[in-house]
Amino acid sequence: MTKIVLKGFGLKALKSPVAEGEALVSESPISFLGNVNPETGIIQNHPLEGESVAGRVLVFPTGVGSTVGTYVIINLAEKGLAPRAMIQRKADTVTLIGAVVAGIPLIHRVTPDPVESIKTGDWVKVDSSKGIIEVEKKK
Repeated sequence: MTKIVLKGFGLKALKSPVAEGEALVSESPISFLGNVNPETGIIQNHPLEGESVAGRVLVFPTGVGSTVGTYVIINLAEKGLAPRAMIQRKADTVTLIGAVVAGIPLIHRVTPDPVESIKTGDWVKVDSSKGIIEVEKKK
């Protein structure tokens, strides 16, 4: 399997900064209020409609929408339906605060571009304390 390493800026204060899982990649921004069902973790009204964020490493350009999205992220984490980690081109305040409170590793300002470098189905390991992303490319 081909393995690539990406580098970015991550959250350093998490108790568990390392996470891994299957990637779910979106080329479009995601609103946790409007695009993620808070009861199921299933994406709706978005190009990834029907996909679940639960247990995945969610890769997307940035978050958009209301500050209520922060509470959706926290609620998903409490139900065990949140992403294992999030990788963004540029972190937005809503997603960043949700990740901090929920204890979800988040890395942003990644090079090379994570949305172009990582594909849905790749296996991704993140260490947000070091800003390191290891990707095993799906065959």
